[in-house]
Amino acid sequence: MSKSNRYAIIVLGVAALLLVGAALAFQLASRRLHAGIEAALGPRATLDAASLGWGGVELRGLRVRAGQDPQGRWPAPDELSAERVRVVPSLASLWRSGWQLSSVTVEGANLSLLRTREGRLRVLPSLFEANASSGRPGNASGDRTGPAVHIGTLRLRDVAIDFYDASVAGAHGKPHQLRLAPLRADVGPLTLPALDQRAEVSIQATLKGPQRNGALSLQGHLTPATRDADLTLKVKGLDLVALQPYLLRANEAAVRRGALDLAVDAHVRGQQLNAPGRLTLTDLDLASGGGAFGTFAGVPRQAVLAAMSRDGRIELAFTLEGKLDDPKFSLNELFAARFAVGLAEKLGVSFGGVVEGIGSVIKGLFGR
Repeated sequence: MSKSNRYAIIVLGVAALLLVGAALAFQLASRRLHAGIEAALGPRATLDAASLGWGGVELRGLRVRAGQDPQGRWPAPDELSAERVRVVPSLASLWRSGWQLSSVTVEGANLSLLRTREGRLRVLPSLFEANASSGRPGNASGDRTGPAVHIGTLRLRDVAIDFYDASVAGAHGKPHQLRLAPLRADVGPLTLPALDQRAEVSIQATLKGPQRNGALSLQGHLTPATRDADLTLKVKGLDLVALQPYLLRANEAAVRRGALDLAVDAHVRGQQLNAPGRLTLTDLDLASGGGAFGTFAGVPRQAVLAAMSRDGRIELAFTLEGKLDDPKFSLNELFAARFAVGLAEKLGVSFGGVVEGIGSVIKGLFGR
């Protein structure tokens, strides 16, 4: 055997050993991850099947049941259900502390979210609001002593989100419901709970409405811990009938039909926000009500309808600016003021009284 042939065999042998070693290490990381997932799911979670393979850990038929807790009954039977969740570990899990995950992919899922009457958003309370004495990350006590979790990419595919808002009343006094389906998202990297890495964000979703479906897109990047961000939000054709609990006060006329378009480019550096945007109302029709003094979101109803009849739309430009770390800063109030001024100027009506009405709209939509 020639020297070159012996050298080639040695190289191939070393490569084979490295591949076998990497495969064994990946299996070891997957087994450790499998055990960790089973321990973390909690007593309300059930699985149809959990498998460990060369592609990582795969969960099928995951269900996290809702339960009664001191804060009241959950508005949906399940907090989360998913046809399949695939978790791929990183080899770094073998020598780094915490959980190192290359990717987490959730497919065919339904997630329910609840905003309380006080405006607090609750997500998977059975997992993230565990008993304060449990010491698990994200529990109600704010304890963050658990292991860190690093996720290279979080992928959501064919996901439905039901957003229940108890801060406004829906049918029969129940929380108002908005549904985003389907939703597709790619976010990462994420390091929990610190969230101090810059994460790329790409989200596309459809907002369901009784008369039409709207499209939503969010693109860009952000660092949650510092709030630095460059994000572009675009919504097209949102059904105003679905949004009217936020738009109307008790004595205002109902929305028969209408669509909302919105585009915002948000930039944050050093807690300083600069976000120019444009908002458009089209195909708006209001039911009669309130007589000559009837209003729509605090603006005289007749002025709104006259503008729609004349132009076919109401289009407003605005810019949001402010210091996010200023205790007096409120994005909702800032947006309300900019929108109110623009709307009053556009319709040629008095500015007095408009801010209050628009402020209630924005606070309803986004919370304080």
